[in-house]
Parts: sequence; C-alpha cells; structure tokens
Amino acid sequence: MPMIQMKSTKESNERYTPRHAVLPIIKYLPSEAVIWCPFDTDNSEFVLALKEHGFKVVHSHILTGKDFFDYEPEYWDIIVSNPPFGNKKEIFERCLSFRKPFALLMSNMWLNDAAPCRLFKDRELQLLLFDRRVQYNKLGRIPFGSGYYCHKILPKQIIFENLQVVKGEMSRMHMDMERLFGKTANME
Repeated sequence: MPMIQMKSTKESNERYTPRHAVLPIIKYLPSEAVIWCPFDTDNSEFVLALKEHGFKVVHSHILTGKDFFDYEPEYWDIIVSNPPFGNKKEIFERCLSFRKPFALLMSNMWLNDAAPCRLFKDRELQLLLFDRRVQYNKLGRIPFGSGYYCHKILPKQIIFENLQVVKGEMSRMHMDMERLFGKTANME
C-alpha cells in the first residue's frame, strides 16, 4: 500500500497533537534554541505554538518528502514533536544518535516495554507526565495516557504537570493533511 494511502486509513498511527499538549513543554525549552519538529507540517500545533512563543522553528514531514530517517535540517538544537506511535525504538535510536536534547510526546504505555529500558540504560530518560489524558480527537475516547519522553531538557528526571484540556480542541495540522490527502484522517 502506498504511504499516502496507508496514512489516510483509520489504522494510521498518526495522531495530531492539540495545542493543550504542546504548551506544557515550552517553559522547559531554552528561548534561544532552534527547534526541529521532524513529524510536523506548517499547521502543526508544535510549529504554531513554538513560533508564537518566539522560537525559531524548522519542521519536516515524510509526506512533504522529508523522512525523519533520511533527512536532517542544516541547523537545529532540540527536537520537539509527537512522532507516529509506530517505530518508537527506531525513532528514539535516531534521536539519541544526534547527541542533542529532545522531547517526544508518546504513549505512557511504552514504559512497559523493554526497549526504553535498553535505550536509556546508560542515558538519562526524563519524563514530563500529565494529570489528564491528551485529547487527540473530538470524541475524547483516548485509551492511553501520554507524556513527554525527554533527554537533556528537564531540570529533574520526572515532572508532573496539570494538563489544561480544551474540550473539542483539534490540531490545525488536519488542514495540511486534508490538503495533502484530499480528506482528513483520524479526527474521530
């Protein structure tokens, strides 16, 4: 199945991050940092919120020809994004290979896997965890909690934040996906 068809199905593991899930990480990022959002389009809430807070942001997305595993911007300091929930191990391996800070919004269920234990055995994994679930869709039926898996970003290893969920809030990245696909995926 071609990549674009696969991404547009209900089975897609791509969930577009609402603004309420982006805002908590911003206060931990150095203001002079150039942020790379490697799984994001122009209307990604990461790109929009970071720019609104004065950050220089570069972004890329596989559907615009910039696959995270093959592409790296010329200059960046920190990765911040919500990668697809598949290929977690490979995504973290690539992030760690850069030897730069990162913050990736991921399912908390991954902590039950052996992969993070092996990947972060000799490196410090930092977690920014929320008191509520991120609402990735309009219906609010999210069966998992999410948090930021960080490296060299947070002032201590585990931080708990109150998540200010806005009911019905959706990511504007859906507009880019609609333009690329001709329809919107994963809104329900």
